[in-house]
Amino acid sequence: MVNILGQVEELVKLADYQEGSIVSKEIIKKDNGTVTLFAFDKGQGLSEHTAPFDALVYIFDGKVEISIAGKPFNLKAGETIIMPANKSHALKATQRFKMLLVMIRS
Repeated sequence: MVNILGQVEELVKLADYQEGSIVSKEIIKKDNGTVTLFAFDKGQGLSEHTAPFDALVYIFDGKVEISIAGKPFNLKAGETIIMPANKSHALKATQRFKMLLVMIRS
């Protein structure tokens, strides 16, 4: 976990791209939720899955295709989407991208 308590940071710089990989950095991890920064190399992704909680995604850099219940959404830097609880979703980096994932468990 990245410890930035009481510090000013540029989140986008806390996770670097790695060729052929997905990098993740937990920013906050609590019983009631998490905030995680991800950096995906082009072509990388997460296969279809579900989560029991809503998840907010904010794109810092690059482009991604996010499918929710089979419907594709193309997002770019500066855009956000909420992936609803218990709906299948998947991600595919159409180019390198960085995202912030906020999940609240309640």
